[in-house]
Amino acid sequence: MGQEILCERHSKDGVSWAEIILNRPEKGNALNLPMLDRLGEIAGELRAERNTRVVVLRATGRFFCTGGDIEAWGSLSPHDMGRDWILRGIEVFEQIANLPQPVIAAINGHTLGGGLELAMAADLRIAVKTAKFGNPEVTLGMIPGWMGTSRLAEMIGPARARHILLLGSPITASQASEWGLITGLAEDEADLNTQLTAWIERLLSNGPSAMALVKGILAGLHEDLRAHHASAVAQAAGTEDCKEGVRAFIEKRKPVYANR
Repeated sequence: MGQEILCERHSKDGVSWAEIILNRPEKGNALNLPMLDRLGEIAGELRAERNTRVVVLRATGRFFCTGGDIEAWGSLSPHDMGRDWILRGIEVFEQIANLPQPVIAAINGHTLGGGLELAMAADLRIAVKTAKFGNPEVTLGMIPGWMGTSRLAEMIGPARARHILLLGSPITASQASEWGLITGLAEDEADLNTQLTAWIERLLSNGPSAMALVKGILAGLHEDLRAHHASAVAQAAGTEDCKEGVRAFIEKRKPVYANR
């Protein structure tokens, strides 16, 4: 299970950077609870490593991350959903967002649901032009659980966040770039790696304490909405519509919602 999340360290001229790699390509790198726990462990380790100056989030396979594994949360009770799945994911993503090091999400493919929430926990995002981004949770009768709603609105504005969250349809990487959801756009994976290397080298040359302080100031703009998010997700998980959405996904059919 530990191999579903890898951590590799690199060094140059006496300073280091780390790569956290989602390694569950056969499942679209969908996140489960052991993967969340491992992400939290790695974030805790990196926080204490003063010589590690940059952290990169990336993935193997065709996708960056297709979200939270529906098999991991689809059968949970609303109480367990809020306590064990939502609050744990929020905690882990906050650990990543609050790392003193700059965090780059290097996005090699589609980034959906909880995968987009993970990418938004990074400070910088660069993606190949074939990637798509979205929060399709409403198509399952669910809502984004890991602070995605508020992070998305902060990054691209409430009107554009409504477009993504209410329609549940993905947008292209070009549109994500225009809207400010990503800050780098690459032609292909080779170009992604070239631009990523330039970003890493630039960040390694900056003052690490200064960058950590900037991150701390920006983090202070957030209100603690964890409990509110967990309560809202638990409420959504308890609806008949959510149960129908999950059943329809598993049975590979179109859901029939009754608004209850």
